[in-house]
Amino acid sequence: MEKDARPKWDSPVQFVLACVSYAVGLGNVWRFPYLCQMHGGGGFLIPYLLMLFLEGVPLFYLELAIGQKMRLGSIGAWTAISPYLGGVGLASVVTSLYLCLYYNIINAWSFWYLFHSFQSVLPWAECPINANRTGPIKECERATPTQYFFYRETLDISSSIEENGGIHTGQALCLILAWIITYLFIVRGVKSTGKVVYFTATFPYVVLFVYLIRGVTLHGAINGVKYMFTPK
Repeated sequence: MEKDARPKWDSPVQFVLACVSYAVGLGNVWRFPYLCQMHGGGGFLIPYLLMLFLEGVPLFYLELAIGQKMRLGSIGAWTAISPYLGGVGLASVVTSLYLCLYYNIINAWSFWYLFHSFQSVLPWAECPINANRTGPIKECERATPTQYFFYRETLDISSSIEENGGIHTGQALCLILAWIITYLFIVRGVKSTGKVVYFTATFPYVVLFVYLIRGVTLHGAINGVKYMFTPK
């Protein structure tokens, strides 16, 4: 029985850090401020906070409690509660799979930008020179250097969805690197993940603090903060 038992966290701190790192992502760094701005600023916070404490936190606590008590996977835990609820666990596994698929695409983009940032002049800061070397590329001039680098260099998009466009070698290699790192993080279950969370749980907050300092020093930052916390 002990030999087949699921591995445990080395310490409660690792479990707490894993929960903290799971709580930081594109949703609250990127999506939440956008939704808050689009739906009335401070007015959006009122229903959000109500649902957070009435539904979000209790469901999150329930999920953690079931997982820690039964020490089963998602499908096994819900099936143990009721055989009719096994589909809930299966749905959560499928959802996690889709989440990992698109999240690692974004990680691949991050690696792409990281590798291209080791230059004195960033490639998305200026328009590239055309083939005749008589001036910038016209398409980049009509848009912006940032847009041109993302759509033409990073994505290399085709003109329509009917055209395949082939495989972007650089992006494919970055995606493989993202999946290799993901595999190394989880290869030994909580034994390897428990070590990783010391970094993944703390580094995002360091980055968010840097963004905070940068954000409050921008022109009009105080007006944005007032808008966000003033209900309408």
